[in-house]
Formats: sequence, C-alpha cells, structure tokens
Amino acid sequence: MDDPVAEDVARIARIEVIPKILEVICRTTGMGFAAVARVTDDRWVACAVRDEIDFGLVPGGELEVQTTICSEIRDSGQAVVIDHVAKDNAFRGHPTAAQYGFQSYISVPISRQGAFFGTLCAIDPRPARLKAAKAQAMFELYAELIAFHLEAEERLSRSEAALLNERQTAELREQFIAVLGHDLRNPLASIDAGGRLLLRTELDEEAVGLVRLVQSSVQRMAGLIDNLLDFARGRLGGGIDVELHEDPVLASVLEQIVAELQAAHPERLIDVEIDLRRPVPCDPRRIAQLFSNLLANALTHGSQDVPVGVQATTEGGRFVLSVTNGGQPIPASAMARLFEPFSRPSGRASQQGLGLGLYIAAEIARAHGGLLDVASDPGETRFTFSMPLAGAAATDEGSAQTPPARPDAVARTLVRRRRSAEVLQRSGG
Repeated sequence: MDDPVAEDVARIARIEVIPKILEVICRTTGMGFAAVARVTDDRWVACAVRDEIDFGLVPGGELEVQTTICSEIRDSGQAVVIDHVAKDNAFRGHPTAAQYGFQSYISVPISRQGAFFGTLCAIDPRPARLKAAKAQAMFELYAELIAFHLEAEERLSRSEAALLNERQTAELREQFIAVLGHDLRNPLASIDAGGRLLLRTELDEEAVGLVRLVQSSVQRMAGLIDNLLDFARGRLGGGIDVELHEDPVLASVLEQIVAELQAAHPERLIDVEIDLRRPVPCDPRRIAQLFSNLLANALTHGSQDVPVGVQATTEGGRFVLSVTNGGQPIPASAMARLFEPFSRPSGRASQQGLGLGLYIAAEIARAHGGLLDVASDPGETRFTFSMPLAGAAATDEGSAQTPPARPDAVARTLVRRRRSAEVLQRSGG
C-alpha cells in the first residue's frame, strides 16, 4: 500500500474492539455519530465510523481538514468538549458547527508512540450533557486503548515483515548453496579425472608433484561441496539423513580416516585407541564424516607440539568417540555458537573453511540419537560424540574376561602413536 494514511485506515479496521468502543460512546452519551479519525497537516480521514444520524461518512471518507475542529486539536494537543454550541462562548458561531450542523461535540487526541495520530470524536445535532457526565475521561481512556492496539498491531506487522524477509533470505541462500554444490561437482570431477590421466603419462618429478597438489586441492574442494550440500539438505529437508545398521567393521572405517588425515599431516602425532567390543548401529559413512571433521579440526587448531588423541569405545551401553587436542582453550564467546553454521572460533590458528564442519558433525550426532559435546580448558580441548547402543545391557562394561558378541569381526583394540614420515622411512618409502 503506497498511501500511509490508507495503511492507517486499514490498521484501525483490523482492531476488533473499535466498533464496540464506538457503540458504547453513542449509547453512553446519547450522541448519534462517533468516529476514529486520522488527522494530518492536510487530511482528515475517517478510519472507523458509527453513524446513527445519517451524517454520511464511511470508513475511508474524508473531510477538508481546515473545516474541522480536529485540526485545532492537532495543533494544541488538547481535547475539545462542547455541550451546546449555541451557548458556548468559545465556539458560538464557529464555522465548523454551522457547516456540519452539530450542537454537541467532543474530540480527544490519539497519540501513537508519542506522536499525534488523530482523534476519537463524536457529534450530534442536539445538545448533550458531556461535561457534567465527565465524558472526556471516558473518551481519553478509549483513546489510550486505541493507541495501545495501534502500537501492538504495528509491532506485530514489523515482526511479521522481518520474519518473512529473514525466511526468504534464508531460503534463497540455502537454495543457492544447493545449486552451487551440485553445479560444482561436474567440473571438479573433470579436473580429478584429468589429474589421474596425467599421472599415467611420463612426467618428471616436478610435474608429478604439481598434479598431486591439484588432486589434493580437488579433494579439499570436494569436501567443501559435501559440507555445503549437507548444510542445504539439513536446512531444507529437516535434517541430515542417515541409514542405520549394525556395522561390524566400524573400527576399520575409523582407522582409515586416521590414516588419510595422518598422511595429510605427516608432521603431527596421533594417539589412537579403538576398542569396539560390540556392533554399533549407525550409518558408517556419516560416522566417518563426523570423525573426519573432528579430527581435521583438532589437527588444524590444536597445538603442533601435543599429540592429538583419539578414543573409540563401546562401554556402558553407549558408543563413545572422542578427539582431544592441546593448545589454547576455545574462547568463551565462541563456545555458545560453536556448533552453528558458518561459525568459526575467532583467534584460532587458522580460519580456513566455511565453518560448517562442527555444525554438520553435531547434526550427524543428532540424527543418530546422540550428542556431540565439547569441553575446553587451558591445555586441552576434547570433543565427545556419544550415542546409545540399541539393546545394550547396562553391565556391558563388565569384566575383560567376557567375550565380545562377535570376536572375529567386532573386537578391535589398537593403540598407536604414529608419525607418517617415520612410517615411510621404515617401509622404505
């Protein structure tokens, strides 16, 4: 709506109590016409009307503001009460009374957020006992009530508009991310295929190194795209999808993630302890993604001089996976938003990436009915993912003499402290 006065008329029309207010005014005072008017410098517009004397105004109808007493009320901010125009020293012979043919008149200002909005007024061609009946107090009370409803309606309208704009912005951003993620996959796949073909040809050592670097960048970009797509799916589809089944080789999946990230960070030490004594009902691909995000985060942000610790156990009826790194604690200001999308702790060693890794890890944890938590103190930060094991007995953590349910496929205990360069040296690589 381009006309602000028309918008105000519409706002008054949406306040359900106003027709009842106008009816009570007419019944109480005996006057035949009552209205709520929007009054500006140059306009007098009826917003709501009760007309029992055929005055002829309807909501949206206008009078020339110069011909009304309301223009004087707008200037003074004071109410006007007239019992009998013909006997009133101030208004006897007033052109407005003569033009509109009334003898009794009352009008009080309505203020909206401290500014003049208009008036609550009533007229009648007969005299009325308004001053003796203290009608002005009633009108002022109703004017305050109308102002309250106006301000509440405006606050609600602003909130709804802001919410709609926020929703539209969020949907547009997330749809853009989804399209971007899908459209990036094809050229990225072409680059990766081209790199593999180049490695099959005769290349010198420098050229092989460049191709390897390109392939490493492709893998990093693929990871970013996966995060973008998971974020878009999670927001637009109501959460990250998982396919749960009991995985007897989850330990091998976790070891593979460690091997991949150890190769990418050959200078770092990773202490690993994996002791899974029973199958874990999970989506192995998603658990691997969660673990990869946590381990990459620890290697990136943790102290270079302190080994990164990894523990995975099935004890007490729960699967627990934790990743620990040394270094400065996460700032308290960042902890509250740590698992929100596009959030990265300020002041950490690196600000690479989109800030989606921990958000996606937390969503994967939630999809498994579990929880991802963090504890950060001076010297150590620990991320812990914990989820219940379906049908697990509370005494599951019992004696070491108790054989695992499927020892050939499930029980895996690995304690390892590796440095890739040393491994390569021992293997002659």
